[in-house]
Amino acid sequence: MKKYIVWSVILLIIFALLGYFLVREQRPGARYPFRFGLDLVGGTELVYNADTSKVTDRTDAMDSLKEVIERRVNIFGVSEPLVQTEHAGFVSGSHLDRLIVELPGVTDINEAIKLIGETPTLEFMLAKPGAAEIASTTPNATLDQLFTPTGLTGRYLSKAQLLFDGTTQVPLIGIEFTKEGGDLFAKITKEHKGQVLAIVLDGAVLSAPVIQDEISNGKAQITGNFTPDTARALVRNLNYGALPVPINLSTSQTIGASLGESALNAGVRAGMIGFLALVLFLILWYRLPGFIASLALVAYIVLSLVAFKLVHVTLTAAGLAGFILSIGMAVDANVLIFERTKEELKKGKSIHDALHEGFKRAWLSIRDSNISSIITAVVLFWLGTAAVKGFALTLGLGVLVSMFTAITVSRTFLFAISSQSDRERESKFKRFLFSNGLHVK
Repeated sequence: MKKYIVWSVILLIIFALLGYFLVREQRPGARYPFRFGLDLVGGTELVYNADTSKVTDRTDAMDSLKEVIERRVNIFGVSEPLVQTEHAGFVSGSHLDRLIVELPGVTDINEAIKLIGETPTLEFMLAKPGAAEIASTTPNATLDQLFTPTGLTGRYLSKAQLLFDGTTQVPLIGIEFTKEGGDLFAKITKEHKGQVLAIVLDGAVLSAPVIQDEISNGKAQITGNFTPDTARALVRNLNYGALPVPINLSTSQTIGASLGESALNAGVRAGMIGFLALVLFLILWYRLPGFIASLALVAYIVLSLVAFKLVHVTLTAAGLAGFILSIGMAVDANVLIFERTKEELKKGKSIHDALHEGFKRAWLSIRDSNISSIITAVVLFWLGTAAVKGFALTLGLGVLVSMFTAITVSRTFLFAISSQSDRERESKFKRFLFSNGLHVK
């Protein structure tokens, strides 16, 4: 019993600290703020169709497209933009994957389309004389201040590939231009030996090698402090930087801030009412164990909210619904345990023994029901749309946390307040507290 009391105190301290973390992180400028979806804070959603029929690696092309669009959106300082990709279904055989761009706070669709732009650009630019000095003295120097366009852009690039030095095995980037691009590249390298030729993708300098000699065969190698992973990422950006696949705007919608705020307030209000009703039922029907289950439910909510912050879960209306639903599901395990315990009390066992047997008998049912819920959440997250994924993620996290609170937290608290006394030594009032329903068991 002393062991359970010690662990109960430790758990209470942990939950108090986590609660303090939640309160502190609600202040302006918090490091781990809640991330809300477009339907809760308002903004614009743009859905693009991407034709991946002519690429061999659809996943790689879509990942690169996502990175390029994210860079373009971030340039304009949009708060918490969300860029997602969705692959076409297995059965349909379609090659039209989707790119979903959510821009919270941007309610002008024309402005949102302008932010995305039509074609992310890949350029090769020469460093201006004194560029190094300008960069060191001007932290926010622009590309126009540092580099001069050469006219050689991503549309002249034929392909890029990852290579390794034959002696040192250091990663290298091999690039190859088209015929027209090769001629232009030869002219640039002939006339600007010893100068820096920067590779700029969507306004960001990816690499800045020095021209060693004229290159007339349309091929070149980029050297630098690359790791295999960074070199591989650069190859992908070079291959797909200009535009990995054709895209066109499919649908767009704008959600007003007032509508989003109304949905958020309604969801929070529904959660609070449901939580209070659940706590009232637990205490009235299951008495002291019901009160302990209510404490475990509070612990469940605290742990879930902390997980949402740390994992950077984007809470949408569907995700909020999944979390509220999981609050009710979090009590299922406790109900199973209490009902099993009631059956053991009917047999005349002591409270401690009845609780021990109740947890033991209920575990298999709890395990199987939660595993089935987790499998459902995984499938929904894997195959569902963006809205369904939000629901699946919050539901899946909720099920995992609820298993911990029901099996660990409730069990620890209940055994801490029960004693290993015989049935005859237990008072009628104590058995009343551990009974449920309308009669003392």
